[in-house]
Amino acid sequence: MEVFWKKGFEATSTDDLLAGMGIGRQSMYDTFGDKRQLYLEALQLYVSDSIGNLLLCMRAESSLQAIRGVLLQIATGSAEHQAKGCMGVSAVSEFGQLDEDVNRILASSGMLLESTLERVITDGQQKGEIKPLLQPRVAAKFIASTLLGLKVSAKGGASQQDLFAVADFALESLKNA
Repeated sequence: MEVFWKKGFEATSTDDLLAGMGIGRQSMYDTFGDKRQLYLEALQLYVSDSIGNLLLCMRAESSLQAIRGVLLQIATGSAEHQAKGCMGVSAVSEFGQLDEDVNRILASSGMLLESTLERVITDGQQKGEIKPLLQPRVAAKFIASTLLGLKVSAKGGASQQDLFAVADFALESLKNA
């Protein structure tokens, strides 16, 4: 996963994978089939871990605190982690809509994130924290898109201060004044 995360699918050679895993060529083929199957398994592992971590961020008492935790997860990571960016975003950039298997993995995780955000937003509306007239589904898509933009910005070298400012701006758009 680390090798694909750093280099992407096309730029990763079989030799890169063998060195990264510390196994022989035949072991890789016997275990994973081929480079593409290994990539799909690595991408699935990455998105499962990533979504799991984001869902943990949403366990805050306040809906706004939960959403802020999600948005700032990348901003509070190490410089090395920020520089690697998001393997999911990299997959979208590399494959677009051309690979059905990649799209299925990414769509599944995206739907889980958005549906969870929608529940958090609805809960925040019921508690009076979030504007009551917002459409929770649209607001969830906005937060998910903002999160993706923050990940790209972090990979591009944006400062922690700038990432926090964007997250806070997004939160302000949700707050019930």
